Amino acid sequence: MAFENKASVATESDFHKVRAAAMQQFEKVGFPTKKNENWKYTSLKSILNNDYSLFPDLTKHQVQLPEVDTYFLKGVDSYKIVFVDGVYNSYLSETTHDGMDICLLSAAIEKTKYKIVMDHYFNKIALTSDGLSSLNTAFASEGAFIHIKKNIIVEKPIQIIYFTTNCEKDILLQPRNLIIVDENSQVKIVERHQSLSNNKVLNNTVTEVFANKRAHIDYYKIQNDKLNASLIDTTFVQQKDQSVVSVNTFSFGGDITRNTLSFYQKGEHINSILNGISLINGTQHVDNQTNVYHQQPNCESHELYKGIYDGKSTGVFNGKVFVEQIAQKTDAYQQNDNILLTDDATIYSKPQLEIFADDVACSHGCTIGQLDKDALFYMRQRGIPEKEAKALLLYAFTNKVVEAIKIPVLKTKITKIISEKLGVDLGIDL
Repeated sequence: MAFENKASVATESDFHKVRAAAMQQFEKVGFPTKKNENWKYTSLKSILNNDYSLFPDLTKHQVQLPEVDTYFLKGVDSYKIVFVDGVYNSYLSETTHDGMDICLLSAAIEKTKYKIVMDHYFNKIALTSDGLSSLNTAFASEGAFIHIKKNIIVEKPIQIIYFTTNCEKDILLQPRNLIIVDENSQVKIVERHQSLSNNKVLNNTVTEVFANKRAHIDYYKIQNDKLNASLIDTTFVQQKDQSVVSVNTFSFGGDITRNTLSFYQKGEHINSILNGISLINGTQHVDNQTNVYHQQPNCESHELYKGIYDGKSTGVFNGKVFVEQIAQKTDAYQQNDNILLTDDATIYSKPQLEIFADDVACSHGCTIGQLDKDALFYMRQRGIPEKEAKALLLYAFTNKVVEAIKIPVLKTKITKIISEKLGVDLGIDL
């Protein structure tokens, strides 16, 4: 079988056993369908009908910097972990082992000096009941491995970028990221998937994030791919005492995008922050699934997702906050706001709270509407053209999420993408 023949890991190793068990689980569960409650509004039929290559030709990965330079953050020094068709590209990357490990998952798998860390963290919070996560684990061999040791503030952001070329007609990639931030350490990470051809691409990505005591992590996902590319992005976050983790998801491009984000609070005085913007048109589809598990007292979670839907696009937001009985003094906030620009655009929104503690402050809400006609009229009366007036109102709608970005050049880049999607030059000086 291809799985066995192409595996780059010794068949007697513990890691291979994890992969083999995951393959058995996937064969049992299979791909999700609309019969699954969490997939009720998202069908994968259209993208699973393609004949994907699981093992691309490793001889065809020539990408030059001018071809991809626009996809990197400009004006800031950063670490970079870059993959082309699932293969690490050292020419485009900048990694380090100086007091921290910013490198490859394959290195962590193969080298014995990482065995204790891998045994303790790898595949420990990824759900085994999820067929797509199991599929990723079964084929996991490459991705980013980031381990920030104690008491380190990483001054430079880390970019994780996955490029796909025309090396295969259609390609299915299984990137796997493992991120560990030890006590009192801080890091900022930007992740992006980008197709460079018109071939069909499906990225099935799984990321495990571990924030130990008093760790601070800011994670940004830029999803602005071509319409020939689809992304299934599943991220699991485990937090210990007094840690702060924010995950910010910006969904602008791609055919079908599915984001599943799960936070597990394993200590007290934890803050979990989930922000997102979806700005799509045509027949694009973005599905955001969030889960926050409050498992200890005195913790917070703040969740804000904004959606703008044009054409015949479809958005899905399914947010769940679970508060266990022990989790007294929980402060949980969840909000999903949406604007439909046409009668054919659709949003399915379902914010949910499941609370078993009695001393909590929890709230959730959802709004679905159109542009404020009075505000639009007011702006036009003052000489602002209709197109620019609409764009300014829509940008203001997303502004609270944009303002939360802590990397200035990334804030500028996201603002530029929003401007391009709205078809105007906002002219906002950041």
